[in-house]
Amino acid sequence: MINWNYYPKNTRIPDHLNQIIKVFEKNQDNIDSSINQLASNEVLKRITNDIVGLGFKVEKSKKKADLIRVPVLFGLNGKEIVSYEVDAYNSMNRTVIEVEAGRAVTNYQFLKDFFECCMMYDVEYLCIAVRNIYRKSKDFDIVCNFFESFYTCNRVKISLKGILIIGY
Repeated sequence: MINWNYYPKNTRIPDHLNQIIKVFEKNQDNIDSSINQLASNEVLKRITNDIVGLGFKVEKSKKKADLIRVPVLFGLNGKEIVSYEVDAYNSMNRTVIEVEAGRAVTNYQFLKDFFECCMMYDVEYLCIAVRNIYRKSKDFDIVCNFFESFYTCNRVKISLKGILIIGY
């Protein structure tokens, strides 16, 4: 079953993020973490055609030419000096998609995704897809509880307009 939560809770989810949810729902049988133990790259591969159909550039492989880089800082003569790699990016709706699997919670990869995305130039929305369950850990719930606390305590200013967490 595909689960999702959108933050902040006091705003309606934008249509373009609803389209991402539909991609995961369409591919549910192929990526469901309760019956599949797929690496994140395999999940990304299984949804790539549908994500590309939404206007996203998607990482094709780990070869340098196939990576999707989003800039953070520009230096002398406007040259990009810091950028981060993402799984998918749509410049029109300023959205990054990160698909995680086993390391989402155990290695806090979701926090790294969030932190990096907050610094990216011209990015307003982040979608992080994680397994619903990984080795008896309820990863989707853990990630949602983090963002619930983060937004509720309101002690840190978040530069993003919205964050979508998808559990697959």
